[in-house]
Amino acid sequence: MISNLILFGTLLVNAGAILNFKLKRKSSADTDSFDVGPQEPTTGDKIREFLLNLRYFRIFIGLWNICVMLMMIILFGA
Repeated sequence: MISNLILFGTLLVNAGAILNFKLKRKSSADTDSFDVGPQEPTTGDKIREFLLNLRYFRIFIGLWNICVMLMMIILFGA
């Protein structure tokens, strides 16, 4: 059960890190709002920032993949 969750999480993070999403933030000119004050980031903005930050950690994600593969060979190969 735990091994399935670790594998699922690893694959999910890999997909987010290597896929090239076109993540552009909406400019203030695109909105039709008259409110000029600071706006709180939406859930979409937070997800976009998370995916952009994952791109910076590709080397660590690759090392984690190697670690998971070694654990699979050692633990399940015996």
